[in-house]
Amino acid sequence: MTAPSTTTAAVRPATAAERAERAEANGGEPTLEFAQRTPYDAYVHASTLHTLQQTLSKDPGEMSFLMISQVMELYFGLVRFELRETQRLLAEDDAYGALAPLRRTALHLDGLNAAWNALHWMTPADFNRFRNLLGEGSGFQSAMYRHLEFLLGLKTASLIRPFQRQDEVYHDLLATLHGTSVWDDVIALLARQGFDIPADLLTRDFATEHEAHPAVEAAWVRIYADQSPDNHLRLLGEALTDVAERFDDWRYKHLKAVARTMGAKVGSGGSNGYAWLQRSMSRTVFPELWSARTAM
Repeated sequence: MTAPSTTTAAVRPATAAERAERAEANGGEPTLEFAQRTPYDAYVHASTLHTLQQTLSKDPGEMSFLMISQVMELYFGLVRFELRETQRLLAEDDAYGALAPLRRTALHLDGLNAAWNALHWMTPADFNRFRNLLGEGSGFQSAMYRHLEFLLGLKTASLIRPFQRQDEVYHDLLATLHGTSVWDDVIALLARQGFDIPADLLTRDFATEHEAHPAVEAAWVRIYADQSPDNHLRLLGEALTDVAERFDDWRYKHLKAVARTMGAKVGSGGSNGYAWLQRSMSRTVFPELWSARTAM
């Protein structure tokens, strides 16, 4: 028999009646004695999280850089979770249900974008005090961010090569690369809803980036022409647009943060830094949602 985890032992479900009874016994004060570590720590693992900031220098500014990078990684994982949930609901033809995880995604991206504000203090001199210690370390090597790009339809097969020596990470990314993106799932949903979507869009190689197609654009023009409140596909389109817009905001803020801290210097990961990020911004998330607006 497997021994119960520390979390299981410390976090015990409680009913409303039990909470009321505890509050009465405490005279309205919080509980201060626990048999083990606090249930909060058992659930959030805060004591573990706060051991993960291991700086490479004695410069106090590095802590901000490291911790904000870690916060962003957590947000990347959260957005991936929500996009997977969106895909599950789209596969079930539940366009209305998919609105909830997409709206949460947009809010999570707001939080992700706000994280850049914590690095506005950083000048080139501030960054240079510890930059060399990072070696070849670069945000370009974030596997979780790569998942986000792939799920949003921005697919480049070569970008999983840095992870070949991390077997589990590599195969997880490989599955996301070859799987459908959220946009592929939306297009499949439109086809099942009776829109004239070419069959080759539904059976293409999903490891390649989707190219905008006039049939998908025409479908969105038709969808937006119906302004009735129960047109769930139009609501889906707006929720997707919010996600794409906020993701673009993150890419732009990343570009400006690089310009602010290192100008056009070569990137730590071997790219030409600012110019690389500029090129990546030219790729459009959910392209027909944007082009269709011209014909509406």
